[in-house]
Amino acid sequence: MADLDSVFSKAPGIVSRKTGNEYVLVPVIDNIADMNSVFILNETGAFIWEKIDGENTVGEIIEKLVTEFDIEKETATEDVLSFFNRMKDFLIISDKR
Repeated sequence: MADLDSVFSKAPGIVSRKTGNEYVLVPVIDNIADMNSVFILNETGAFIWEKIDGENTVGEIIEKLVTEFDIEKETATEDVLSFFNRMKDFLIISDKR
């Protein structure tokens, strides 16, 4: 489960492509795209995705999100923790701890 001190990296089997303000994430297994498991990230999800680098903590990403989108920290915290837990459940990111 993600917390504010968690640090994540993108899973190596995920291909991501930016289209406008969104990202399309496609899991690739044995060089074959799993088109049944495609994820589309909206502008906010795309912003978070770009900050996942194996160095930024979840707390740091929340602070950057609050600044970029001028939203309440409490709302950002709930949304970002939910995002990370969901991405972790689907093996799109991995915990660096």
